[in-house]
Amino acid sequence: MTHGTRTDSHTPYRDGGHDWRDAATRYALLPLRVFLGVTFIYAGLDKLTDSAFMAESGSGSIGDMMSAARDASAIPAMIDLALKNPVGFGYAIAIGELAVGIGTLIGLLARLAALGGALISLSLWLTVSWSSSPYYYGNDLPYLMAWIPLILAGAPILSVDAAFRSRRNRHRAGSYR
Repeated sequence: MTHGTRTDSHTPYRDGGHDWRDAATRYALLPLRVFLGVTFIYAGLDKLTDSAFMAESGSGSIGDMMSAARDASAIPAMIDLALKNPVGFGYAIAIGELAVGIGTLIGLLARLAALGGALISLSLWLTVSWSSSPYYYGNDLPYLMAWIPLILAGAPILSVDAAFRSRRNRHRAGSYR
């Protein structure tokens, strides 16, 4: 047995630092975080600025969209609940998407933001895009799956969470001297 001996064949950087695989691993979730953050910010702002969407009825309204999706959804009772106040539900979804997007993009309470994104995607999958056939034509299920790595890993680099964690660690290290 060879304990502690590396048997892989990739070479580290000449300056003795980490190799490119370590860097790739550290930054692997960053493109996903940026994509989901920007997409959810855009989705929230798009809904908040679209007067046709924020209406109980009419072409392109949240009310008509939910009514059309009701009978084909996995859980019609969820849509019935939202249809009691479709405009309020529209604002809740839009503000939720905006909060999730900002939290994800800047890495503030990143795991909580990712959980919120997953819950929004799950609710949209079970209602609006449930009837997509085949299932992979609906976009909400892939979004739901994309949130899972961010729920598990958070935002360990280039984030507000990482800055807070680093500050706490420096403070703890200083208090033990």
